[in-house]
Amino acid sequence: MRVLFNGRAKHDYLSDALTLLTGWIREGEQIRRTLVIDDTQHAALTERVKVVADALRVRPEISRRADHTQIRVGHGNAPLTEGEVLLAARIEDAYRAVTGS
Repeated sequence: MRVLFNGRAKHDYLSDALTLLTGWIREGEQIRRTLVIDDTQHAALTERVKVVADALRVRPEISRRADHTQIRVGHGNAPLTEGEVLLAARIEDAYRAVTGS
């Protein structure tokens, strides 16, 4: 089930979530994170994210450029969902597991 957050509640929810998700930047109705990781870590992270994203039925955009990986969660102008914010939190868990931080 997808839960949409509208109006003031949405703003409060996003503000609270982004405060807890260190390193994530809000861009309109999307959030993004840039991670400095090597190719092996990128591959491991991508596999972990795929498992969680499939379970949540959320499709993040993951791209590799030089020495960093960029992840975007959200769909253009559609409001962020609870599942998308949950995915961002799980990406943080996966990042810590892959890098040992």
